[in-house]
Amino acid sequence: MDNELDNAKKKDRKPASSASPFPYARMDKKPYALDRLDLQFRWGGYRIRVLRCHLVHFSPGHIVNFHKHSEFEFHFIPKGKGKVIIRDQTYDLHEGLFYLTGPDVVHYQESDPDDPMDELCLHCDFALIDDNPETGLNWGDALEVEEAKECIAAIRAMPGMPMADRFNAMNGFLEAYRAWEEQPLGYYTQIKQAIVQILLRSVRVFDNRSVQRGIPERDMNFHRYQMATQYIRDNESMPISLEQVADRINVSPRQLQRIFRSEGQTTFRDYLEHVRLTLICSELIQTDKAIEEIAVEHGYANPNYLYPVFKNKFEVTPSVYRRMHAASAETERERERAHE
Repeated sequence: MDNELDNAKKKDRKPASSASPFPYARMDKKPYALDRLDLQFRWGGYRIRVLRCHLVHFSPGHIVNFHKHSEFEFHFIPKGKGKVIIRDQTYDLHEGLFYLTGPDVVHYQESDPDDPMDELCLHCDFALIDDNPETGLNWGDALEVEEAKECIAAIRAMPGMPMADRFNAMNGFLEAYRAWEEQPLGYYTQIKQAIVQILLRSVRVFDNRSVQRGIPERDMNFHRYQMATQYIRDNESMPISLEQVADRINVSPRQLQRIFRSEGQTTFRDYLEHVRLTLICSELIQTDKAIEEIAVEHGYANPNYLYPVFKNKFEVTPSVYRRMHAASAETERERERAHE
């Protein structure tokens, strides 16, 4: 009786790989959908060309005979068991492993007859981009160029043996597929980023650098000065205080005053006044607005306060300044109309 019960339990028992829902099941709808996309993009100084990016189910005991490629092919095993022969070495495969077959590496694959395996395949090619050295790098690209270079070099040096996917690189397949399926704004960029993440997380398994490169750090005083002056330019038409701007960039008012002196050789008050008066001068010349209206529009709640400030700066009143520059402004407008 006990033996019969044990045998019944064994028949009902499922393989270990089927114990939980298959996270890549949604890719079964169109497992080769990403293969149909012409995925070519720039990463740093390289052109990445994606030839295949798909999920494949091997039948029990299925054999993919010895073959090789001119490009790089990543093989991830999300489910099941099997084996691979890379050159003349045989390795067992199971869920959670991945391996890389580089250019001209002969390999053979076989799925287990009792627990057939699935494979997520990323087959891609890398080519250096021959940029014109006179144009130089695009703004902000230098660090990405170096990272891409290091990653591709690490891929070329990866050993030909299965390793545990410790940093969940295979999740990038699902992210890319979901972006294609849902097609939100920017879905092409999301697919590109998912492919890059597969590459980066794969090589991270073999990353044994003793020195890690950090992102360049900002000169925080200069950065805060830039943030403060930009905030002033954006909001000069409203009441602005030293305390308000200091709170905005998360420093004390006293520290902000020191930053203005060290980075701008000026004071907070003088810089604010400079921004407002520069814009007021432009409006005096280019518009017929009343001086009082211009004053209010540029932060002088009491228009009468503008007059002494303006005269102290330019040694003339706003109305005299307008008359002095009216003729030259009209001449410039006529010149522009003549060229239209």
